[in-house]
Amino acid sequence: MSKILIVMSAAGIWERTDGSAYPTGYWAEELAAPHEKFVEAGHTVDFASPGGVLQPLDQHSADPEVAGADCARHVAHAEKALREFGPLLKLSEVDIDGYAAVVLPGGHGPVVDLHQDADLGRLLTAADAAGKLIGAVCHGPAALLSAVDAEGKWLFADREMAAFTDEEEELFGTAEGAPWLLAARLREMGAVHRGGPAYQQFNVRDRNLFTGQNPASSARMAEDMVTALD
Repeated sequence: MSKILIVMSAAGIWERTDGSAYPTGYWAEELAAPHEKFVEAGHTVDFASPGGVLQPLDQHSADPEVAGADCARHVAHAEKALREFGPLLKLSEVDIDGYAAVVLPGGHGPVVDLHQDADLGRLLTAADAAGKLIGAVCHGPAALLSAVDAEGKWLFADREMAAFTDEEEELFGTAEGAPWLLAARLREMGAVHRGGPAYQQFNVRDRNLFTGQNPASSARMAEDMVTALD
């Protein structure tokens, strides 16, 4: 079986354009559903983040009115998986050669730190060059923006991908005051962004890149990756 690396943000605060601080963290379903699918298929999962910092849980993902009736199970699974893994790996020390896939879950954290993390950029560039699978869901595709070369060319330009849409950001109430909107930025950088109905499962595969639009797309992304690994 294969080893899979889940790269988490280290951000707990998303600074808004008015200077206010919006609490953020990992979105439980986006971490738990892929982890569960990978482990069920017999794969080993490691966790890493910038500096090895354990990001807090986004409390919205524990609210049934926001995250659905199954959110308590996702929270419990995510917390157990992180607790059993122990201290997160430091992203700067990760050797991608030992992994078959890299997964980037969301929460708003990736738009705070991962989108410009040079260590992640090098890791993703090496992973893509080696044909390893890369998965990103919801705001996770922001982390793909880190993969730029010395001339500023983005590795994933012209690739098809899904991500949290501008419409969903507006419906969630976080579009106004956001420093930038993810789907719009991806398009500006040259991605071929595909979107489905708000908050409904929608997934896109482009070669070794697997993306999902929102939390509801997390499990399907992982299922598609497991199939490809098999």
